[in-house]
Amino acid sequence: MVIKRRKTKVIKVGKLKIGGSNPIVVQSMTKNKIENLKKIKSEIKELINCNCEIIRLAIPNRNSINYLKSLMSEKIFSIPIVADIHFDYKLALDCLDVGVDCIRINPGNIGNKNRLAEIIKKAVQKKAAIRIGVNSGSIGRIIFNKNNGNIVESMVESVLENVRFFEKLEFYNFKISAKASSVLDTVNVYKILSDKINYPLHLGVTEAGTLVRGSIKSSVGIGILLAKGIGDTIRVSLTEKSVDEVKAGYLILNSLNLRRFGVDIISCPTCGRTQIDLINFVKKIEDITKNIKKRLKIAVMGCIVNGPGEAKEADIGIAFGKKKAAIFVKGKILKRLDINNILEEFVKELYKIV
Repeated sequence: MVIKRRKTKVIKVGKLKIGGSNPIVVQSMTKNKIENLKKIKSEIKELINCNCEIIRLAIPNRNSINYLKSLMSEKIFSIPIVADIHFDYKLALDCLDVGVDCIRINPGNIGNKNRLAEIIKKAVQKKAAIRIGVNSGSIGRIIFNKNNGNIVESMVESVLENVRFFEKLEFYNFKISAKASSVLDTVNVYKILSDKINYPLHLGVTEAGTLVRGSIKSSVGIGILLAKGIGDTIRVSLTEKSVDEVKAGYLILNSLNLRRFGVDIISCPTCGRTQIDLINFVKKIEDITKNIKKRLKIAVMGCIVNGPGEAKEADIGIAFGKKKAAIFVKGKILKRLDINNILEEFVKELYKIV
């Protein structure tokens, strides 16, 4: 199956092109408070090192602007930066003056359209982008009542109303997010929007939860939409470290062959035939390969049943027996070794490929 992406308008966030046939972008949001400069700088560097492509920062108050200026002056951002604004439209104006690449606003809590118009005018001046973020929990009461409490219809109407306003002011450098904590609501909203407009869509399931729960909900919701060709940027929203959001995002894209980046590790689930602690062994392989950027498929199999035959498409792999293990390449056994020596030899063979 080849996924055919729906063509959307191309916009620019900083130097990054989004939409059209450009790669689907993985982004995250910092978890640390902006006033803790030491921690947030460390987090930003970690995100950049793990190939995050857009970073969003929360700007909750006037004092945050000074810390943002400090961060921007140090030029630590090698990727686009987005300021996340709620309630106070003047914060958006100040952030644009500081030089952010994009403003994320929720029109439902910004206030009247005059305030929104000021943000748009400033974005034009600064050649910045805007993300229209409509969340299920912040729909305007008038729209919500008009749609008899139907959250999907309310979110769609809210998005379309704002799109028309942006177009009226002849501003087109924007993308849209319309996320709910419900996977099905999220999927339905994006499907409807994709049929009605052709602006870039940012996908995510909001407030998805902790690492396992949130990754599953996000994978299902984002995966369904991506498989239908919908989506131009993604964020896996987790109650976890921001780098884990990026890792999960790439895993989703890799699993659908929408991005080919880094190492893809396939491993058997283990069973009563497994003679070693495969779980910890796979974790060691993950740690060893975490900084490899070349696209590789690695297989780690716990027994002969799930051996080279099951993983013949892997670039390199290991299959364990009782006392020995085999290293194989493209399904063909390269060498058999004692289990105690297998990791060292595997790393040697891996880096020959890398």
